[in-house]
Amino acid sequence: MQSIGAFVQGVMHPEAFHGTGKNNLFFEGWYIKIVSADQTQRWAVIPGIFRGQRSSSPDQNQAFIQVLDGLTGRSWFHKFNTDAFHAARDKFEVKIGNNTFNAFGADLDLPQLRGQVRYTSPLDPWPVTLREPGIMGWYGMVPLMECFHGVVSFGHSLGGVLEIEGNQVDLSGGRGYIEKDWGKSFPAGYVWMASNHFEGAPDASLVASVAIIPWLASSFRGFIIGFKHSGKLNRWATYNGSKEALLNIDDSHVTWSLTGPDGTLEIRAARVRGGLLHAPLRSAMYQRVEETLDAVIELKHIGNDGSVLYEGRGTCAGLEVFGDIQKLLGAGQ
Repeated sequence: MQSIGAFVQGVMHPEAFHGTGKNNLFFEGWYIKIVSADQTQRWAVIPGIFRGQRSSSPDQNQAFIQVLDGLTGRSWFHKFNTDAFHAARDKFEVKIGNNTFNAFGADLDLPQLRGQVRYTSPLDPWPVTLREPGIMGWYGMVPLMECFHGVVSFGHSLGGVLEIEGNQVDLSGGRGYIEKDWGKSFPAGYVWMASNHFEGAPDASLVASVAIIPWLASSFRGFIIGFKHSGKLNRWATYNGSKEALLNIDDSHVTWSLTGPDGTLEIRAARVRGGLLHAPLRSAMYQRVEETLDAVIELKHIGNDGSVLYEGRGTCAGLEVFGDIQKLLGAGQ
């Protein structure tokens, strides 16, 4: 049983490792986005660890590094023994085999990606305070949640050189993004999207998700959106009283409209085919989550006084639509 002190430390450090002493029903993964300056290289690298139910095969316990080519949709899942995984409890520092990840960059030794990624500007995390512990708000203080989420960096500049499938690529002037998840299992149904390549606003960044979240013997529908631009983080979330006017998901688009303390947000995200990533679902890591880094998000932010604070497109966007979407939509009607 994790102590209260250790749990609170984990809440205050979402970027750090939360799995010390957890040998059953636990996963943790860091989503690291790498986009070159000319946007011809778009990659996601996801280091993590998975421990299944005690009743499942011990072979399911594994460390891993997933790789997604965000333009072509190709993906790879590299397995490692759990003893190859090492991570710090109080900061972002992960090592899996010969691969290291921290607040200064990543050293990669993978068949697809080899070399050094350097972060040439500081990471820009979602603020963490006792009153609002990160992106999850007060829900982040509830130990019974099955899945926790953190934003390690809304955006940072890149440097270094990567050998990408045998070709040397200079990452100078590129842009990165980092977020993470940990807990027992992913939600049964969710939509997630993120972009930090917005027209006319190089510092802007969006992360948005809505999910069916297990809660004791039942479940509830929750959403979280952070749109950072012009030096301010604007929030729409279940926990701050924001309301949805519309959520529609069809084969071509996700259309979403919300109002809250920071005004009105209108989103229209184009769905494109992507690569299949593995997701933790209690007994094993299943290859069933389709993700792209080639989506386009049309976004409009309207202030409470009716003025348009931002209107434009986010490109190089990550987008996932997963699981029981009809239940997700039905729960919100």
